[in-house]
Amino acid sequence: MIKLPKFTNPLYLNKRFINYNIHKLNYGHFTEDIYSLPKSNLETITKNKNISIIGYGPQGRSQSLNLKDNGFKVNIGVRKGDSWNTALKDGWIENKNLFSIEESAKRGDIIKYLLSDAGQIENWKYLLPHLTENKTLYFSHGFGIVYQEITKIIPPKNIDVILVAPKGPGIKLRESFINKKGINSSFAVYQDYSGNARNKAMEIGFGIGSKYLFETTFKNEVYSDLTGERCVLMGLIQGAFKAQYDVLIENGHSPSEAYNETVEEALESLFPLIHENGMDWMFENCSTTAQRGALDWSHKFEKVIKPVIRECYEEVKNGNEIKNVIKINSNPNYKCELKKELKSISNSNLWNTRRLIKQIDLKKN
Repeated sequence: MIKLPKFTNPLYLNKRFINYNIHKLNYGHFTEDIYSLPKSNLETITKNKNISIIGYGPQGRSQSLNLKDNGFKVNIGVRKGDSWNTALKDGWIENKNLFSIEESAKRGDIIKYLLSDAGQIENWKYLLPHLTENKTLYFSHGFGIVYQEITKIIPPKNIDVILVAPKGPGIKLRESFINKKGINSSFAVYQDYSGNARNKAMEIGFGIGSKYLFETTFKNEVYSDLTGERCVLMGLIQGAFKAQYDVLIENGHSPSEAYNETVEEALESLFPLIHENGMDWMFENCSTTAQRGALDWSHKFEKVIKPVIRECYEEVKNGNEIKNVIKINSNPNYKCELKKELKSISNSNLWNTRRLIKQIDLKKN
């Protein structure tokens, strides 16, 4: 793991000094600043602003609750339905801090646009009239801005446009906040009309419960995020799990053995240790047989996988991947088709085996 050196630098913020810890990371010729918060309760001018959160999905829910718990003035904008009902259960009150999308946007100094990518495209026409001069438009994913030729999400020139992207799902953001741990987030500025957009992004970044902040651009956030989701974070992992499980089954191994050697050991034992200590530590602290084989085969896998990841990155960058995503998501039957697709994964032998093993755990307990 990288140990971060610490020193503090005062950042001037509207005649107030806010101290952030700045950690200098040097990678050869590349130097990067990583920011952390020296105090658990940051008093900032942003707390005096009205923050409207449009959407109450995983990120909207977690970010709004975290900001509220940190003393920020928050209201929710959402259509009546499942998300509205969830907000009511969480303690938001209709006509006090729970409104329609239009009413919430009208009230907000800072408007956090946290609908799904397809939802942002669909509702942009309702939000745009309320993006008046000196307001701030906030994203947690730069999709709508980076692909604006496709999405038609083009903000007015007389507002700030910023981004804070937590490196984890909304449920993890909330869980980490409650447990006083925090997760890392990137932040970026697309448009700095006020001259203070960067500080706003950082304040809100810490307000939602970020442990460390690192600076990026809207394009870099989108390209890295979409590539990661399709590759190492989810797509590649599902493909690798299924491929290894299937090969073991084809060669006569039992379902429980195939599952345990593929998923259980990875998620319960090895991945947490890699996260805690690094890959080199894992190689050094396994048997010599595992060590040598894993090192040798890692190069073969890298050689095979890198061209596929490179292809994925280029498809993300040139917009082809996004056109396909928008087209599919815009299909009114998409949710039904998605359920069928996910059910197919859920009913596969690999994940059925997981459920059977988990049932044994439940009976034992």
